[in-house]
Amino acid sequence: MCQNPNEPSKNPSHFESIHSSENLPTHRDLLWEDYQNLIQGLRFFDPHIHMVSRTTDDYQMMAKAGIVAIIEPAFWVGQPRTGLASFKDYYSSLVGWERFRSSQFGIKHYCTMGLNSREANNERLAEEVMEILPLFAYKEGVVGIGEIGFDDQTPLEEKYYRLQLELAKNAKLPVQIHTPHRDKKRGTERSMSIALEHGLDPSFVVVDHNNEETMKSVLDQGFWAAFTIYPFTKMGNERMVAVVEKYGSERIMINSSADWGISDPLAIPKTAALMKQRGIPSEVIRMVTYQNAIDAFAKSGQIDVTDFETESQPDPNAKFHGNSILRGGQQPVINKNSLLIQ
Repeated sequence: MCQNPNEPSKNPSHFESIHSSENLPTHRDLLWEDYQNLIQGLRFFDPHIHMVSRTTDDYQMMAKAGIVAIIEPAFWVGQPRTGLASFKDYYSSLVGWERFRSSQFGIKHYCTMGLNSREANNERLAEEVMEILPLFAYKEGVVGIGEIGFDDQTPLEEKYYRLQLELAKNAKLPVQIHTPHRDKKRGTERSMSIALEHGLDPSFVVVDHNNEETMKSVLDQGFWAAFTIYPFTKMGNERMVAVVEKYGSERIMINSSADWGISDPLAIPKTAALMKQRGIPSEVIRMVTYQNAIDAFAKSGQIDVTDFETESQPDPNAKFHGNSILRGGQQPVINKNSLLIQ
């Protein structure tokens, strides 16, 4: 598609759509509070969310909305890290503090470990990170290598992507691929081609941040197709409904990728409610918002559904390295509608 150079640039993920925007339902007055009843009793699994950048309020809202388990991929923190120690501390937090923090709100926390594509371009530091990465890949709660792949599609990004694919193969772990924002179709095809070149089974590979332009090829080649419901830069949930209406639920999963940007940790329950409202069958909704993520990442051997399908109350006295979340024995949910803070 050619773009008029006088027009403002558009995100590549917005270039294609299954339906033109005028054919999509336009219920712009839909309010989340009016549709929560549609998903009462449903469980959700968010396979891509960056909780290290989210608040306790988010955890409370997520638990209330039915999110019972999450996967937090290692990612870029908004500015380049300058030394190996910062990577060590970050990786340690994903298998330590953040896992504990999540448990205090009744949400099971898993993670994927990897060197993100942006920081792969710092070759000196990337070499050091690759030395320690195997030490974290085998930790409890690590369900894959990710998120890895391409950003600017540089030679260094490819070098460290390939090395991490080999790590995943040796560790027998799934791979979580980050597809680039720019030149997405070429980057997605290149990511899959390299994965196949390294002998990875496509059923062990989750290709993330898909759109209508990339998804058919991803599915046709046997990979898992993940879609990120994220305002403006990725997918909106009306587009996601259209995708599921056309393609069904096989090897398709939805995530929020909520991070430090303008994003929504309730993207999955909200999309499920919209699907319900649009008449998509309950079993299809369950597959794309819960079961498919479990099936893909359970290949790690780390996921036991009884950990989050069995009702349990957080221990308000639990501590991690002497620190607590529910201080003084408080409960994980407080009444935020009250003027009084007690």
